[in-house]
Amino acid sequence: MTDSIAQPIIDREALLIELVDETGHAVGACPVAEAHQAPGRLHRAFSVLLFDTAGRVLLQQRAAAKTRFPSLWANTCCGHPAPGEPVAAAAARRLSEELGLTAVLTEAGIYRYRAEDLRTKRVEFEWDHVLIGQLDVGTPRPDPDEVADYAWVQLDALRDALASDPDAYTPWLAGVLDVADHARGTGMSLR
Repeated sequence: MTDSIAQPIIDREALLIELVDETGHAVGACPVAEAHQAPGRLHRAFSVLLFDTAGRVLLQQRAAAKTRFPSLWANTCCGHPAPGEPVAAAAARRLSEELGLTAVLTEAGIYRYRAEDLRTKRVEFEWDHVLIGQLDVGTPRPDPDEVADYAWVQLDALRDALASDPDAYTPWLAGVLDVADHARGTGMSLR
C-alpha cells in the first residue's frame, strides 16, 4: 500500500485556452493544439522571468518532447491560463508544476508575437503577459517532461548569447526580456 495518490496524466495539448482579439479582449476558446496549428490563432499566454538577488535570470531548456520549440532555452516558465483564469494565478501554478518554485509575481507588460517552429510545423501567436519576480529561497526541481535543464544567467551574458547564437533560444525570449527590462528600469518592484 502506498501513501501517495497517483496524479492523473494531463494532455496539455487538449486543455482549453482563451482566444483574444487584437486588443487582448477574450473572444472565445479552443484547445492548445488547435491554437498552435498554422497559421495560428491569437491567444492569451504568459511568460515568467525570475531573478535572484544578484540580478541573474533563471532560464530553462525546454524538454525535447515539447510540441513547440523543443530543446531551446527560454524564460523561467511559460504557459496559458484557462479561459477566465487570472493570469498571475495560472503563472504561479505553472511555476510550481514545471520547476517546483513559488515566488510573488508582478505583471510587467504585454509582448505580442507570432513565431513559426519550422521543425514541428507549429505556430506561437500569443498575447503574452510578462510576469517578473525574485526568487529568495528555493532550488528548482524541474519536471523532466517539461524542462531538460536550467541555468542562472547574468543579463549581459544572456544578451550576448542571444546575439551570437539566436537559434539556441526561443524566438520570444528577447522580446520578453525587453518587456521585463523596461518594467525594471521604471522602478517596478519584484515583490
